[in-house]
Amino acid sequence: MGGAFLAAAVLARLGGRIGLPTIPLFILAGILLGPHTPGVVLVSDPHELEMLSALGLVLLLFYLGLEFHLDDLKAGGRKMAVAGATYLALNVGAGLGFGFALGWGTSEALVLAGVLGISSSAIVTKVLVDTGRLGNPETKPILGIIVVEDIFLALYLAALQPILSGADSPAAAVMDGGKAFGFLLLLALVARFGTRIVGKLFNTRDDELLVISFLGAAVFVAGVSEWFGVADAIGAFMVGLMLGSTASGERILKLVHPLRDAFGAIFFFAFGLSIDPGDLPTVIWPVLGAVAVTLVMNVLAGLGAARVYGFGPGPAANISTTLLARGEFALILATMAAGAGLDERLSPFIAGYVLVLAVLGPLAAGRSAWLARVLPGGRKTAAEPELDRVGAGV
Repeated sequence: MGGAFLAAAVLARLGGRIGLPTIPLFILAGILLGPHTPGVVLVSDPHELEMLSALGLVLLLFYLGLEFHLDDLKAGGRKMAVAGATYLALNVGAGLGFGFALGWGTSEALVLAGVLGISSSAIVTKVLVDTGRLGNPETKPILGIIVVEDIFLALYLAALQPILSGADSPAAAVMDGGKAFGFLLLLALVARFGTRIVGKLFNTRDDELLVISFLGAAVFVAGVSEWFGVADAIGAFMVGLMLGSTASGERILKLVHPLRDAFGAIFFFAFGLSIDPGDLPTVIWPVLGAVAVTLVMNVLAGLGAARVYGFGPGPAANISTTLLARGEFALILATMAAGAGLDERLSPFIAGYVLVLAVLGPLAAGRSAWLARVLPGGRKTAAEPELDRVGAGV
C-alpha cells in the first residue's frame, strides 16, 4: 500500500511539471508496478486492493453528490433530462452500432453499447476538480448528464445480467429491474423530502463524529445498493445528494476532500493493475475506431447540451471534453463479459479503449479552448477579445 501511494505520487509530481493530469499517471503506476509488466511488482494480485479501490469509487461519487445540490435538480430537471437523453442516445446508439459492425456477436454488441455509451463518473469528477470548473455554468448540465447516466446504468445492468448469464427468465429480469428502480426511487424520495430529518441525524459540532457518520452512511448505503442490484457508486452519490443540502453539507465537503483524494488515487492505481499491456496490440485498430466514434459523438452531444442550455462554443467544448473519459463502469462490464465467456478480444479491447480515453479525456478537457475555436461560432468568440484590445488602443 505504501509503495502504491508513493509510486502514484512520484509519477503525478513528475507529470505535473510537464502539464499532464494525475488520473492517467495513477493508472500508469498501476500498469508499471502490476503483475502484467516485467520488473518490480508491488501487487501480484489486483484483488488485494479491491475493497480499497471500491472505497475510492464510493468516495468520489459521494463527493460528486455533495456538489450536486437538489436545487440544481429542481431548477433544471427538464433540461437535464433532455441533455442526458441526447447524450445517451448518441453514445449508446453509436456503441451498439459499432459493436454489431465488429461482428463479435449480439451479446458483445450489447456490452459495447454500455462501454462506449457511458462516461466515467469518477474521472469526470476528478477532471472537474483538477480544472477548477465546479463553479462554471456548464458544470450543471455535465453533472445532470452524469445523473441521467447513473439512472440508466442501474436499469441497463439489471437488463444485461440475464442476457449474459442466459439462465434467468424474462420475468426474473423484470423483477430485478423493478427491485433496482424501487430502491433508487426510495433514495430519491428521501433526498427530496427527508432532508430535514437527515440533517438532524447528522448535526454535530464534533468533526470526528461527523466524519465517522457520513463515511459510515455512504459506505453502508453503497453496500445495500449492490444488494438491490444498483451500482454501489450510485448509492453513495444519493447519500451525498441528501447530505449536501443539510446544514452540515459545507463541513462534510471539506472533511471528505482528503479522503476522496487518497482513496481515489488507489482506485485509479488498481485500475492500472488490471491492464495487461501484452493484450493491447491485438485490438489496436478496433480501439482506435471506437475512440474516433466516441470523439465524434461527444462533440455532437456537447453541442446538443449547449443548445438546450443556451450556451456558446466554449461551454459546449467543455461539456464534450469533460464527459469524454470512460472508466470504472467499462471495467465492470469487462468483468461481466469475461465471466459470461464472451469473445476473448472483448476484455483487452475494453482495457485499451478505457486507457486511451482515460489519458485523452483529461488532456482534452484541459485544452477544450482548442475545440471551441472550430465549433460553430467559435472563431467569432475567439476574435472578440482581440477586437476589444484593438478598440482600447484606438
